[in-house]
Amino acid sequence: MLSVDPHTHSAASYDGRDDVELLVKQAAIVGLDAIAVTDHDEIAASLAAVERAREHDLIAIPGMEVSSAAGHVLALGVEELVPPERPFAATVERIHDLGGIAIVPHPFQESRSGVLANISRSELAIADAIEVYNSRLLTGRSNRQARRYAERQGLPMTGGSDAHICEMVGQAYTRVDASEPTADAILDAIADGRTAVEGKRTPWRISFRQAASGVRRRVRHRIQQFRE
Repeated sequence: MLSVDPHTHSAASYDGRDDVELLVKQAAIVGLDAIAVTDHDEIAASLAAVERAREHDLIAIPGMEVSSAAGHVLALGVEELVPPERPFAATVERIHDLGGIAIVPHPFQESRSGVLANISRSELAIADAIEVYNSRLLTGRSNRQARRYAERQGLPMTGGSDAHICEMVGQAYTRVDASEPTADAILDAIADGRTAVEGKRTPWRISFRQAASGVRRRVRHRIQQFRE
């Protein structure tokens, strides 16, 4: 079984803090076998992580977190940008066209662009997997809802830290029964449902620090956009 954190963010995300080198180093320190850097509508840092990971005997899975018209979708195994603001079904189809898998993170949390605020539960079922444990949630309610939904639909389940600072990497992760230690084998195993979810909620002090830093970065990002 390989331990994989499939949901992390670097400074390339508007609300991320650290570069990919720090994320990869932290993944190695906490004993992960693999990591996916999934920046918001950006992919360059994720591709850089693939190269950096080799220096730490780590597997890095290329990907991104796509802002679909319905909400956020993790695109794992893609090596080019998936266009944002397209319908959920079209987003999933494009991810598949690029050879990736579509995982829906925090689907029940509207405040963080969970897709179930905008689509039906039946439409959500076209995803390849559901994130049923996100360590950034302040309560466990949304995680429990996601797990119940995935179990009822027979969908594969994942867990991820949703780290936006390096200290959070590996706080939650997915154990994957992959046939070999490669990114492709990990993605195949996730799609087949050969997973187990482990982890714990991010300590409130780290969540507060991350949230405060994220607000400042978002403000700077919006000011920069306005000036451009």
